[in-house]
Amino acid sequence: MKAMVLAAGKGTRLFPLTGEIPKPLAPVVDTPIIEHIFSLLAEQCVREAHVNVKYLADALLEAYGESLRVGDMSVHLSREEELTGTAGGVKRLEEHFDETFVVVSGDALTDVDVREMVDFHRQHGALATVALRRVYDTSEFGVVDLDPEGNIRGFQEKPDPSEAISTLANTGIYVFEPRALEYVAEGEFSDFAQDIFPQFLEAGEKFMGYQGDFYWSDIGTLQAYREAQYDVLSGKVRVTVPGERRGESLWVGEHAQIHPSARLDGYVVIGRDAVLGREVSIEGDVTVGSDCWIRPGATIKRSILLPGASVGDGAYLEDCIVGHGYDVRAGETIRGGALIRR
Repeated sequence: MKAMVLAAGKGTRLFPLTGEIPKPLAPVVDTPIIEHIFSLLAEQCVREAHVNVKYLADALLEAYGESLRVGDMSVHLSREEELTGTAGGVKRLEEHFDETFVVVSGDALTDVDVREMVDFHRQHGALATVALRRVYDTSEFGVVDLDPEGNIRGFQEKPDPSEAISTLANTGIYVFEPRALEYVAEGEFSDFAQDIFPQFLEAGEKFMGYQGDFYWSDIGTLQAYREAQYDVLSGKVRVTVPGERRGESLWVGEHAQIHPSARLDGYVVIGRDAVLGREVSIEGDVTVGSDCWIRPGATIKRSILLPGASVGDGAYLEDCIVGHGYDVRAGETIRGGALIRR
């Protein structure tokens, strides 16, 4: 089985974090989102994956090169000179998709059972299948109307909850037959939801909605980003947390140093080569990324420190996202927001 991982977009809703890194490289429990996607696909019999990159493409290519292997899966990254949309990005690499294939966003967190979804797709003889999840606030998502048999019969883009035709959100996880790409114009900007799916409906194609028991978050806001960390650490998402697990709620990476007087209370990940100094206090859901340095007396509550960040002596952080290599000054108190280097 083959897959397309979409990783070309700007992730503007996660700004300012995405001002310094592309959203697929934003770490969730000290692992970039896109690596969680790679692991998911490799574990579920995908043997070849293609990735389109555009926004801050050099960062992704520097991290992974033009090709890599994840288990038995080969991954190939391809730079887009111009953004071509979700459908256009797949169309550009159409030659690789000569069998049933999967499309997954490289900047969303999910543990969808790809094999089960593909089986559902094939059992119904569908041209295309969309994975759906119930949401509370439809104004943030495109929603889908299904008939009793699971056939898609309509779409609505980000409706007010009082006007929504359903609460089933389009997750951006798709299964297609190669023939579906005949609906996508060559070399033009084209979006699956807005441009291609209405054509499927008009042509009367077999077009299904899949409702499985899986986790999905598009991590569309800084609050959703923090919540995704907690969901992983509390076991709501079936993904691997890096490091050695100690007890029920602590994961410690290789060569990390934690002073015996440090106090850790809550779901905590300490990344590889991180250092926690004397009388450091960690409370709530906290991820301390690789190569971070937390100096003596610092307090960190419900926060995420990206790799290479440092926190000065006696500093206090609460509900913060600290960007790559950012230095929090000694004695500084910060509540809320994302901190990045200018």
